[in-house]
Amino acid sequence: MDNKNKSLFSNFSSIPKQEWIEKAKTDLKGEDFNKKLVWKNLSDIDIPPFFTSEDKKDYLKNTGENSQSLINYRSIDSSTEESANNLALKAIEEGINGLLFNIIESTDVSSLLAGINLDKIAVAFILKAHETAFAIDFFNFVTEQKIDQKNLKGYFDMELIPNYVTKGKMNSGQCNKAVAIAELASEFPNFKAITISGTPYLDSGSNQVQEVAYTLNSLVCFVERYFDRGISLETIFNNLHFQLGIGSEYFIEIGKFRAFNSLLQEIAKKYGLEKFSHSLTGKTSIWSKSVTDAHTNLLRATTETMSAILGNVDGVLIDPYDKEFNEGSDFSNRIAGNIYTILKEESYFGKVDNPVDGCYYIEEISSKIANKALELFKEIEVKGGFSAAFESELIQQEIAKIRFKKIKLLSQRRLSMVGVNKYPNLMEKISSEILSDGDMNPNPKLLKPRRASLEIEVLRKTTEALVKNFHKRPIVELSSFGNLTMRKARAAFAYDFLGVSGFEMWQEKSYKSALEAAKKSAKSTSQVVVICSSDQDYDESALVFVKAFRKLNSDKVLLLAGNPIHLIGELTDAGLDGCIHLKSDIIDTISSVQRKIQKTLKSFEA
Repeated sequence: MDNKNKSLFSNFSSIPKQEWIEKAKTDLKGEDFNKKLVWKNLSDIDIPPFFTSEDKKDYLKNTGENSQSLINYRSIDSSTEESANNLALKAIEEGINGLLFNIIESTDVSSLLAGINLDKIAVAFILKAHETAFAIDFFNFVTEQKIDQKNLKGYFDMELIPNYVTKGKMNSGQCNKAVAIAELASEFPNFKAITISGTPYLDSGSNQVQEVAYTLNSLVCFVERYFDRGISLETIFNNLHFQLGIGSEYFIEIGKFRAFNSLLQEIAKKYGLEKFSHSLTGKTSIWSKSVTDAHTNLLRATTETMSAILGNVDGVLIDPYDKEFNEGSDFSNRIAGNIYTILKEESYFGKVDNPVDGCYYIEEISSKIANKALELFKEIEVKGGFSAAFESELIQQEIAKIRFKKIKLLSQRRLSMVGVNKYPNLMEKISSEILSDGDMNPNPKLLKPRRASLEIEVLRKTTEALVKNFHKRPIVELSSFGNLTMRKARAAFAYDFLGVSGFEMWQEKSYKSALEAAKKSAKSTSQVVVICSSDQDYDESALVFVKAFRKLNSDKVLLLAGNPIHLIGELTDAGLDGCIHLKSDIIDTISSVQRKIQKTLKSFEA
């Protein structure tokens, strides 16, 4: 036999997946495999640590195709047609191929779209006034310009679902207009007149399964209400444009979009439709953005856009990184547009077949999301459908459960947000006006799109209020002694943990002994002192430190980096205010520190 033709792996027997699992269990030395290595997503999906050829199976169908002509939308906000047109032409020069206009008053279409080649540039409109009149004028304009009907791309968005779930307004008149406009758009197969948006769910804290299921529930609610009123099912489904938010869980979001496309096809089949044409846009989320260290939003927007593209969307809407606290600048708008350009032109996204097709991991996630979402979808339908579930506040309550879990995980730093609860930018100066003021109790009957970081922002705002009221930024001092490795590690942890507060963080100060550290730090100008050392050193010297410190200073906040459970009682009795460690809650801990600082500063002021 010719050795050159032998398979490279012919001399190796395949190893069953169970053997790999058993080997992992051995290496874990008794630790639970599922608890240690299986990732449990907030969508209640268990994701194993590895896959083998044994995992190959028949996966979801109709998950969509990687778009070769992906649309990169930019939102154009302006009060006049002329200025909006100028912004649009500038966006096109910068490489944007999709424009999203806000229509809030009577608008001259020819002035708004002057100089824009609708054969190549997609246009979309959020219609808030004069909807039918604008649609008629728009399609007349397109006809006059002799645009190829197949080349016209874009959509109308009357915010039917967002207005209902965030404002409580289910306007039947608006729905009627959407159906009428769909008839007008029937000659333009790639322009969609009915937008169903799921972004309010994700931006209010939902998980991916909820976003997919509730969006499909709202679709069925719309279809059931209008398909028997003189408009065909084909017209409705061929005019559908969906917008979903894009969260920060990279692979899960890829699976979400693919699952959505697949389930949409299944729902259409239940109505007897085998073929129809819809469009799907992914919008970067509000939930995942921050106002502290805001440039990190660029990284979030980039990974979110990647997720959406690999999830087979038709278009993306990328918000500027500073949208949460600014009206947006030429720079931030340009950078947002460049994210798509870089991914397409330099990373070849949208230019090749989807590289994740057939990937066990992605296919498995897609299938699990689809199965969970279908279960939830059916549950809502059994309970009366979307409208009944929302009016009874079932949807709001279920989303609230996930939102509270996410916020808790953020506060415990088990979910990381760079610049928010980990790796804060201590050089950043930020206005308290853009931070959350703590009013986070929305009407339980409505959803409230919001940032995940609001509760943590309150901590920073409280610090800024202390600075304003007492003309002094609280100082944190890291006082270390003993084992070099552990004191450095715990000082670094404390620096990162308490830096979230906006306090002034001093670099670690090392001392020869606990007694020296206690005396020096008790007499310094800091308001907070953190003891940093090893567990062994704590056993020997922590109580000595606390007692010596409190003899000299009873006002400062005194913390310990670590969790010596067997010593906590004695240390607390001696005057320790608390510990910070991996299981500490940022919001509870820093709030407690701020309260004591405020009380102390007030007593000094008096």
